[in-house]
Amino acid sequence: MSARNRGDSGIAVIGLGRFGCHLATSLTQLGYEVLAIDRGSDQVQRWSPYLDRVVQADATEEGALRQLGVADFPRVVVAIGASLEASVLTVLALTELGVPQVWARATSEKHARILASVGSHHVIFPEAETGERVAHLIVSKMLDFIELGDDFAIATVRVPDVLVGRRLRDLAMSERHGVMVVGAKLPGERFRYAEPGTVLAPGSVLIVEGGIAQVQRFAALT
Repeated sequence: MSARNRGDSGIAVIGLGRFGCHLATSLTQLGYEVLAIDRGSDQVQRWSPYLDRVVQADATEEGALRQLGVADFPRVVVAIGASLEASVLTVLALTELGVPQVWARATSEKHARILASVGSHHVIFPEAETGERVAHLIVSKMLDFIELGDDFAIATVRVPDVLVGRRLRDLAMSERHGVMVVGAKLPGERFRYAEPGTVLAPGSVLIVEGGIAQVQRFAALT
């Protein structure tokens, strides 16, 4: 069945501001059918050439969403950030339609609590999450960093010089460094699952997981 079948993987994105437009185009590039909705004609005209279907509508109106078939989408993302009122009313309308998964962008903790109280299943903080991730990258030697909550993170790091030429089985990563190496990219090769016999060649990149402090310390090894 096609990846663009609405019943399986269609996603509606409401709000084509900076976050919403990037989200919608990324989902389209991943092969998903995207219905993009914005109340502004300028945004609709701008993004129509790049997305499957872009519609100008007031998403706070349940009737307008129903007419557009939004109730048939299993996942809807409310990417509105400029208007708290519009964001909340849109989530409420989606809840009334019975959308199975409503994702909503919040700009503050208070906003997040309101979104959750009116029916949002998932609340996201794109600016805060991006800022935190970039902060970790700036002050460390990590190449990429994802915090998963509960003091746990996954990061990509260059293999520390002190570990070059050694096999993973000989390094006791968990006992000595508090991290596990789950993937490795040797020079000239693709990422692959790390195995006990993997030799850490110069210039290798590792995917490691563990506590945030442990991951940071491992990345800082020289």
